[in-house]
Amino acid sequence: MTRFVQLHLLTCYPPSNLNRDDTGRPKTALVGEALRLRVSSQSLKRAWRCSERFEEALSGHLGTRTKLMGKEVFDTLKKGGVAEKPAREWAKDIAGRFGKLKSDKKAEHDADLEIEQLAHISPEEHEAIQALCQTLIARQDKPTEAELALLTRPRRAVDIAMFGRMLADKAEFNVEAAVQVAHAFTVHKAAVEDDYFSAVDDLSPRGASGAAHIGERGYGAGLFYLYLCIDRALLRRNLGDDEALARRALEALARAVTQVSPTGMQNSYGSRAYASHVFAERGDQQPRTLAQAFLKPVQARGEGSLLDEAVAALHRRSDNFDKVYGACADARYTLDVEQGQGTLDGLVDFLRG
Repeated sequence: MTRFVQLHLLTCYPPSNLNRDDTGRPKTALVGEALRLRVSSQSLKRAWRCSERFEEALSGHLGTRTKLMGKEVFDTLKKGGVAEKPAREWAKDIAGRFGKLKSDKKAEHDADLEIEQLAHISPEEHEAIQALCQTLIARQDKPTEAELALLTRPRRAVDIAMFGRMLADKAEFNVEAAVQVAHAFTVHKAAVEDDYFSAVDDLSPRGASGAAHIGERGYGAGLFYLYLCIDRALLRRNLGDDEALARRALEALARAVTQVSPTGMQNSYGSRAYASHVFAERGDQQPRTLAQAFLKPVQARGEGSLLDEAVAALHRRSDNFDKVYGACADARYTLDVEQGQGTLDGLVDFLRG
């Protein structure tokens, strides 16, 4: 089995606000001295791992990323008949194994049951927490130190195996990500535009002028380049050398990255999109992005579309890397919607091959 699979995707999004910054406007990046729209890798990974594609393919093999496990434990203990004070103390003991607890100054709001940073909890760990809760309910006594050893090296959580896990205070239980995801950016110059909108009150007098609400939001549109690098050997190790589960994981990832869009403001823009072009590479060579192909913003020329020019630039850059450094991959696969080339099933087989 070759170690690396690299994916290069071109996806066209209509006017949308897929991933917002702190002001509510689409995220941007300066690439090659030109402003581009950007979608962060964090936004993309969350959209994929929370998608129906992942849930259908990997049910029972997805972790839970949360600060609120202590609250869940507290509620379970209370429902099981444990008095509030010991339930709170035991819940804090359990939650504290996954991160530093927040200050208890706002105990009335259960803030003392939360940890300060999100922890990605594996299915095995979640099951162990639930089992311990039932033990404490039956015993009506606090957990022992041995029972609180809840952290493990995850072997069933595909999303943790793919995207990694970092526990600042428990480094021995960290997981190195087997899938590296770049930020997607437009291959051309792009601007954030302003959408001024108004809303009319349905109960206002017929024919009345004016609006009950006015507002403004930013949006943008463009053709995005996305790069992923998958370390298949590490993925399999992260999953306890379960080859069947690793193959399921690769299929779920292929279907998600090509078909699942970030969820930002979908109800307002309906910006769901499938990838228009996917260029996949497989081999043991040192991976490299093809983002250099778009340092110079792409422009449509003659009868060729923006997508045509972007595809040509992508493959020209790949060919030039091969000329300079030698073959950068042992095998390649192309899926292209414009040309009707390749299939999603074929891409899945290539990733797993």
